[in-house]
Amino acid sequence: MAVNLLDQMLSRYPLSNAELQEQALREVMQEIALAGLYRAGFFEKAAFYGGTCLRIFHGLPRFSEDLDFSLLQADADFSLQPYFKAMVTEFEALGLQVEITAKQKTMHSQIESAFLKNTTQIFSLNIQGSRKIKIKFEVDTLPPLGFDTEERLLLQPFSFYVKCFALPDLFAGKLHALLFRQWKNRVKGRDWFDFEWYVRHGIAPNLTHFARRAVESGDIQQEILSKAELQTLLRQRIEEVDFAAARQDVVKFISDASTLDIWSQRYFLLLVEKLP
Repeated sequence: MAVNLLDQMLSRYPLSNAELQEQALREVMQEIALAGLYRAGFFEKAAFYGGTCLRIFHGLPRFSEDLDFSLLQADADFSLQPYFKAMVTEFEALGLQVEITAKQKTMHSQIESAFLKNTTQIFSLNIQGSRKIKIKFEVDTLPPLGFDTEERLLLQPFSFYVKCFALPDLFAGKLHALLFRQWKNRVKGRDWFDFEWYVRHGIAPNLTHFARRAVESGDIQQEILSKAELQTLLRQRIEEVDFAAARQDVVKFISDASTLDIWSQRYFLLLVEKLP
């Protein structure tokens, strides 16, 4: 039964090469982890956001690596550890052994982090061989508030609801990362891929939530930001981006690399004009 369910979950994906197999297995493991968190009551206190949320619940056509959450109310003492057992149990029910370790939190960090990885080889009808996957969990324990949530249905490994940021607030968080993420010389092309998706789907960002995030991170001073002011920030950022490097960052997470051929500063400046 357990193996059949794992294969059923994997059968949704193209598995023609090792890289696609790894991406598919990571996403299946993400869904199993969400199921364990649900059983433990985690979504009474927190909401799911970020690229993996957009991928799993809104069909973003790229794979994503991490699980990002925000508490619904600030709690500097929050710990992920009480939820580990429920996640391990959920994996064991599918015949998978995993190890979860908490990352040591620094004095000044508001992010609670943990890593989940499978500790045994995974064999299935769809994936033959050893696949070791590591998934990072991050929970913002002192989040900027002012966001809306909605319950989204996941059907596997069983039917359950996950509390997620609403799309305008997901977009606001993505814009904050895209504009102010500190990556030194590295370009996070995945941010630009997601930005393109939001604009294409006509999603207007929650400017109030974006401004709260940016004020709390010290990147802007005003708590009220207009669409025109946001567009100015985006234009300035686009002028600094190496889109060839951005394509390299995202290409391994998508199935059709030709969709990136149009990427350029001109293209993204035009997308800014089409921001809802």
